[in-house]
Amino acid sequence: MDLGIRGKQALVFGGSRGMGRACALQLAREGVAVTIAARNPQTLEQAAAEISQETGVGVGWVSADLTLPQGRDAAIAACPHPDILVNNADGPLPGDFRDWSREDWIAALDAMMLGPIDMIRRVVDGMVERRFGRIVNIVSRSVKAPHAELGLSNGARSGLIGFVGGLARQTVRHNVTINNLLPGAFATDAQARHIQGMLEQTGKTFEQLWDERARSNPAGRYGQPEELGALCAYVCSAHAGYMTGQNLLIDGGGYPGTY
Repeated sequence: MDLGIRGKQALVFGGSRGMGRACALQLAREGVAVTIAARNPQTLEQAAAEISQETGVGVGWVSADLTLPQGRDAAIAACPHPDILVNNADGPLPGDFRDWSREDWIAALDAMMLGPIDMIRRVVDGMVERRFGRIVNIVSRSVKAPHAELGLSNGARSGLIGFVGGLARQTVRHNVTINNLLPGAFATDAQARHIQGMLEQTGKTFEQLWDERARSNPAGRYGQPEELGALCAYVCSAHAGYMTGQNLLIDGGGYPGTY
């Protein structure tokens, strides 16, 4: 299927590894001019070179921290008029809410709610003027099936999707959609960090928890980043203009509900 986005410009946060990189790769395969943003210049430069080599599309990169105003400034300077914005940030390690300070909560909000909302604010009016825009937030299944140890993520990410629900219904008439992807357990560095953070409280080894988590999913495995990348590319496509304000689960059937 031709997704109809060749020649568009995309800004992808967290684009140097994991699910963000998979989104950037799939968009580049569709002929989109991609700029990837993250904090580490070394991994960014390597990812941009590898994606460019694989797709034949030049990929730009910018060292930019989504949680900081100057990071968001840098991202916009590198890609001033994106047609596609992918917001993506790592969640904090698991823990007990009794141990979290106000600073911990503010840091979580900056990464998973306030930073993405500010990026939307910076780009959405230009998308409306050009009559095309696709904004995708990579969130988490935990907003529908919360885990107690992920309270920081549960709270901050839920705030983002609550905000998006209202705005998405204002912009869609201008062919600007805003949707959220809700991944479950994926084989990524972020998943490894999550499990590492649970070792002390469970008393199990990393290998035990890693294997248990895969086996407990109805699919019997972890998701692969490229599966989410393909979904992201479709949601960003010219064919997806009638879908907005949605929270799209991609979790191997792990969420047990009907709705």
